[in-house]
Amino acid sequence: MGLLENWDRWTSFLGNQVDNAENTGMSKKVIEETAVQIGDYLAKNVDPKNEQERVLADLWGVASHDEKHAMANCIIKLVNSKRVQ
Repeated sequence: MGLLENWDRWTSFLGNQVDNAENTGMSKKVIEETAVQIGDYLAKNVDPKNEQERVLADLWGVASHDEKHAMANCIIKLVNSKRVQ
C-alpha cells in the first residue's frame, strides 16, 4: 500500500516532515508556504487515493489563496497534534 493510499500513514509522514523542518530551524511561515506549494502540486498532479484526500482536493480546488494558507495551517496543526498523542 502506497503512502498516499492510507490517511494515517500520510499524516504520519507529513508530521515527520514538519518535525524535521522545525528541527532545522525553518520558520512557521516557510513551513506554511511550503505546505501550500505541496498542496498545489498534489492538486494538479496526484489523484486522491482515499476519501480524506478527495475532500481536501475538492476543498483545495475551490479555495482562495488565503483559504489555502488557512487549510495548510490546519493540516500542519492536525499532523502536529497526531505526533504529540
